[in-house]
Amino acid sequence: MSKFSIKIVALLVLFALGQFGAFADIKDDINKERKVLMEEGNEAEESMDVKEVIFHHLGDGYGWEVPFSHVYRIPLPVIVRAEDGKWFCFSSGDLTEVTVIEDMKTGKKKKELNPVIHEIERDGKTYRFAIAHVSSHKNKVVEMFPLSASEEASVKAEAAKIAASEKGDSHSHGTVVDGYVFFDGKYYREYKPWDFSITKNVLALIIAAVLVTWMVMGIVRYQRKNGMKAARKGLGFLEMLVEFIYNGVIKSALGSKAPKFAPYLLTCFFFILTMNLLGLIVIFPGGANLTGNIAITLVLAVMTFIVTNIRGKKHYWKEIFWPDVPMFLKCPLPIMQVIEIFGVFTKPAALCVRLFANMMGGHIIVITLVSLIFIFSAFGAAAAGGSVVISVLFTVFMLLLDVLVSFIQAYVFTLLSTLFIAMSQEEGHEEHAHAETEATATEAKA
Repeated sequence: MSKFSIKIVALLVLFALGQFGAFADIKDDINKERKVLMEEGNEAEESMDVKEVIFHHLGDGYGWEVPFSHVYRIPLPVIVRAEDGKWFCFSSGDLTEVTVIEDMKTGKKKKELNPVIHEIERDGKTYRFAIAHVSSHKNKVVEMFPLSASEEASVKAEAAKIAASEKGDSHSHGTVVDGYVFFDGKYYREYKPWDFSITKNVLALIIAAVLVTWMVMGIVRYQRKNGMKAARKGLGFLEMLVEFIYNGVIKSALGSKAPKFAPYLLTCFFFILTMNLLGLIVIFPGGANLTGNIAITLVLAVMTFIVTNIRGKKHYWKEIFWPDVPMFLKCPLPIMQVIEIFGVFTKPAALCVRLFANMMGGHIIVITLVSLIFIFSAFGAAAAGGSVVISVLFTVFMLLLDVLVSFIQAYVFTLLSTLFIAMSQEEGHEEHAHAETEATATEAKA
C-alpha cells in the first residue's frame, strides 16, 4: 500500500471516530432533554425538543467540544468589555464546571457540565460574568448585577405575569424577562458587553485561513524551486484545482482581465472549500459549522459586492442609472432604475443565502438522522435496531453527498462571483470599437 493510500485510510478512520463521538454527544443531549421533560411531568418521547438538540450542535460556543465526552471542552479566550468600560480576558473554562451527580435509584454516577458565575475582583469592585441561558441573550456572555429584595420581588412578579400570559419564553427554571437573567434560582440585572471572544467559529475561521495560506504557499515554493515541472500527489491535486477554476471559470468570463481578479476569486474558492470540508469532520480542528452560519456567508457576499461595484466600469453604472431601454420605462418614472438598483443588492443576497441554506441543510439532515436512533430506542429493541441500520446507512450516504456538495457550493459561489464581476467590467460599443481600432493599428505597425 502506498503512503498516499495510508494517509487516506488514516483520514477515514479519524472521520469515523469523529462520527461516533458525535453520536455520543447527541445521545447525551437527548437524554438530558428527556430528564428535564420528565422533571416537568411531560412525556419525553412526545414533547422532546429535537430542534434544540440540533441547533446546539450547529451553533457557536465559547468552548470546543471534546469527542466522546459531552462535559469537557477545549477552553477558549473570552474577551469582553464591562459596563464601566473596563476590559477583561479570561478562559471560557471559568464559566463552567463539571459536577458529579449520583442517581439515588441505581447508584450510578454521571458527570454534567453546568454554567457558573465567574467573579473578578478589580479596583475594589466585583465583576460577575456568566453564560446566560434564561435570558434574551441566550448562550451569550453577560455581565450580572445583584438586585435588592424589592427589585427581585418586582422582577419575579413581572416573570409570573409573562408566564401567565404565555408571551414570554417560560422554562422550568425561570422565565425570560427582558433586561434580566435568571441564574441559580435568582434574577440579576444583565448587561450585554462588547464581546470579542475567540469562539469556536472564530478559531475555526483562523484555522481555515491558515490552512489555505499553507496550501497556496506550498504551491508557490514548489514552483519557485522546480519551475514548470508538474507536481505530484497533494500539490498536483491543488494545481489541478487552480487550473480548473482559473481557465474554466475566471479566464473564460473575464478574458484579459482575469489576472486582476483571479487572486480574490481563487481565495474565495479555496477558503469556502476548506470551511465546508472542515465542517464535515467532527473532531478538532473540524466540526465548526462555518458556511452554515449566515454571518460568515454574508461577509463573503459583501466582499463580492464591494469588488463588483468598486471596480465597475462607466458602462456598468450607465446601464444601472440610464439603461438602454425605451424612454417611457426610465422617464418620468424611473421604473428600470429602481429594478437595476434592486438587482445590485439581490445578487450578493442570493450568494449569501444559497451557500448558507445548502450547507446548513446538509448538517441538519445528518444530525436529524442520528437523533432518530435515540428517539426510536424508547419504542423497544425492534424499533431501535431498525432505526440504527436505516439511520447509519442514510447518514453515511448524506456525509458522502455533503463532500460532493462542498465542492459544488465552492464552485458555484466562485462562478457567480466571477459572472457578477464580469458584468461590471463590460464596456460599451464605443469602447469596444476603440479597442479594436488600436489592436488593428498595432498589428499594422508590426
